[in-house]
Amino acid sequence: MTAVSRAVRRAVATAAAVLVGGSGTLLACPVCFGAEETSMIDGSRLGVLVLLAVTLVVQGSFVAFFLYLRNRARRMADADLDEEWSDLQKSPRTS
Repeated sequence: MTAVSRAVRRAVATAAAVLVGGSGTLLACPVCFGAEETSMIDGSRLGVLVLLAVTLVVQGSFVAFFLYLRNRARRMADADLDEEWSDLQKSPRTS
């Protein structure tokens, strides 16, 4: 059996499963489907916002850390270059 025929078979099986069991009104809970504004909906929205905030803080921390590493490497390279240049300036030239 080739990879293409497996992919086609998997796609057909997935489509059949969605058609048989994918009725939106049967799978939706009262919170998600046509419910009035309740405290449960407000809590769900707040939960989503908190999770988004945590995700953004973690990603921002990674960005800040990598920027710190880049700046530190740049400072160290400049310091090494300055040290090497001063060593070259101090050494006497021999001809």
